[in-house]
Amino acid sequence: MTPDASAHIDVAASPQRVFELVSSLRELGRYAEEYSGGKWLNSVGPRVGARFRGVNRRGWRVWPTTSTVTECSQTRFAFEVRSLGLAVSRWQYDIEETAGGCRVTESTWDRRPGWYVPITQLATGVRNRAVTNQRNIEATLKRLKSAAESV
Repeated sequence: MTPDASAHIDVAASPQRVFELVSSLRELGRYAEEYSGGKWLNSVGPRVGARFRGVNRRGWRVWPTTSTVTECSQTRFAFEVRSLGLAVSRWQYDIEETAGGCRVTESTWDRRPGWYVPITQLATGVRNRAVTNQRNIEATLKRLKSAAESV
């Protein structure tokens, strides 16, 4: 299934360094456009099956989500996001080693049921989620690259 939004960036840092950044709730909150941080609910860190409560912000709007890690390896970190018990999205970071470091691809899939879309538009202030997520991913990847390369 094709993602609703996706972009990649080449990073002059090790795949391990990038994995550490995208799988850290605190670090990812520093680079992501809407996600501002979270807390592990049933573990002390990333692993398949681990759940976390995330907080998202857009202007004055704030909304919580609960996510479950579905893949966790040096080459992929992915999680399914739920809000009010409903599946809303999947986020995935693919990390591919390159000669000068790695290529990071961030992708998302919208999983919201059609009837739930207008409710989330009001809650988040976003009318076109795919376009907004595309812009957010591009901005997030630029900040992630800067952070990974500054060590």
